[in-house]
Amino acid sequence: MSDKKRVTGFGGIFFKCDDPKSVREWYSTHLGLNTDQYGCTFNWRDADSPKQMGSTQWSPFKADTKYFEPSTQPFMMNFRVENLEWLVGKLREEGVTILDEMESYEYGKFIHIMDNAGNKIELWEAPADEKEIAE
Repeated sequence: MSDKKRVTGFGGIFFKCDDPKSVREWYSTHLGLNTDQYGCTFNWRDADSPKQMGSTQWSPFKADTKYFEPSTQPFMMNFRVENLEWLVGKLREEGVTILDEMESYEYGKFIHIMDNAGNKIELWEAPADEKEIAE
């Protein structure tokens, strides 16, 4: 095994429900989550690099979303990774099912894989400049 990190943290949890808007409102009212149209973003500092900020996303999706396919599970996990291109190469070598091509956005790089239990997993490499805080 390489000394490179694979997963560096939990990026988010996404789940299906009948009425995402009412679920977001329930969590806002009863648990105090600061929700928006996507869910809630939890911001935090990296323990090894306290100047570095990160985030974890909580998002309810409509029950009929196709975004979790081909998984039939009502949830999808997102894991933060250090180097997505390198990791995808390793996963291909290991025979892991890669579902799509890597996509890049201003908020990071993404790709989807399947685990051996049929769960779709989203891998996310945050942008290099993700909220570094000055002293």
